[in-house]
Amino acid sequence: MKTSTFLILTITGVYSTILHAAAWSVNNFLMTGPKAYLTYSSSVAAGAHSGMEECKFQFGWERWNCPESALQLSTHNRLRSATRETSFVHAISSAGVMYTLTRNCSMGDFENCGCDDSRNGRVGGRGWVWGGCSDNVEFGERISKLFVDALETGHDTRALINLHNNEVGRLAVKGTMKRTCKCHGVSGSCSIQTCWLQLADFREIGNYLKIKYNQAHKLEMDKRRMRAGNSADSRGATAETFHHIHTTELVFLEDSPDYCTRNASLGHHGTEGRECLQTGKNLSQWERRSCRRLCTECGLRVEERRTEVVASCNCKFHWCCTVRCEQCRQLVAKHFCARRDGAAA
Repeated sequence: MKTSTFLILTITGVYSTILHAAAWSVNNFLMTGPKAYLTYSSSVAAGAHSGMEECKFQFGWERWNCPESALQLSTHNRLRSATRETSFVHAISSAGVMYTLTRNCSMGDFENCGCDDSRNGRVGGRGWVWGGCSDNVEFGERISKLFVDALETGHDTRALINLHNNEVGRLAVKGTMKRTCKCHGVSGSCSIQTCWLQLADFREIGNYLKIKYNQAHKLEMDKRRMRAGNSADSRGATAETFHHIHTTELVFLEDSPDYCTRNASLGHHGTEGRECLQTGKNLSQWERRSCRRLCTECGLRVEERRTEVVASCNCKFHWCCTVRCEQCRQLVAKHFCARRDGAAA
C-alpha cells in the first residue's frame, strides 16, 4: 500500500512539472481514480501537453495566444471562466488526450489494446473491403473520458459546458480520420482494395477546432434560474439551452475580456512586447495583419528591432563522409509591439 501511494505521488509530481502545475491536469484523477489506469497516465499527460502546444500554434499571432495560465481555466474570483477561449482549450486538450491514447494503442504500447478489426472482411463500398489495422478510436475515446470528464465533478452550467466542449474535441478526432487503402489484383490491376481508418495529422484536428472556435455559440441563459446554483431549476434551464446546440459545435457562456491590456489577476499578459509579422515569405493574410491586430488596434506602436542571427552556411561535403559548414551572421529585422512615447504604463 505504501509503495502504491508513493508511486501515485511520484507520477503526480512529474506530471505537475509537465503541465506546469495547472488545475486542468491528470493529478486529481491519479489521486482518486482506479490504480489500473496508471498504465495510461503518461499518455494522458503527453496528450494534454500536445493539445496545449497545438493551441499555442493556432493562436500564435492573436491577442490571446494560449498562455500557460490557460490550463488553469480560472478567474480572479476563483470561478472557472467559460469564454470562447476556454471552450477551445477544453476541446483541444480532450482531443490531444484521445489522440495520444489511440495512437499509442495502435503502436502496441498497451497490453490490452490493439487494432480495431471489428469491421474486417465486410464490404465497405464498390471495389473495396474493410481490412488492415484501423486505429482504435473507440478505446481512445473510452479511456480519455475516464480521465478528462472525471475532472468535472459539479453539476452547474460551467461543468456542463466543459463536458460538452470535451466531447466536441473527441468528435473532432473521429470526424477527421482518413481512409487508407491498399490495392490487390493481378499485375497491380487494383481490382479490389483493402481499406482501414487512420488518425489524421493532429494539425488537421487543430485547424478543424479553430474553425469551430470562430463559429462558437454563446449560450443565452436565464440568469434568474441560473442563480439557483445546482438546483433542478438551474439544470433545467441549461438542458433547454443545449437542446438547440449541435454536438460538434463549441459553446461558451461569457464574453472574452480585453486581451490588449495586461491583467495579472486573470493571467493575461497583454500584447506589449509581442512580436508581429510585417515581411516574410509565404505569410498568410492573417499573419500579415498581425502587427495591426496586436499593436495598432491595441493602442501600441510597431517597433523594428534588428537581431543578429547565426546560422550554418557554405556547407561542403568532404569524402568520406562529413559535412563542414561555416557560421554566418546575419542581421534580421523583427517587429514588436511597443508603448507609444509618453504613454502611461
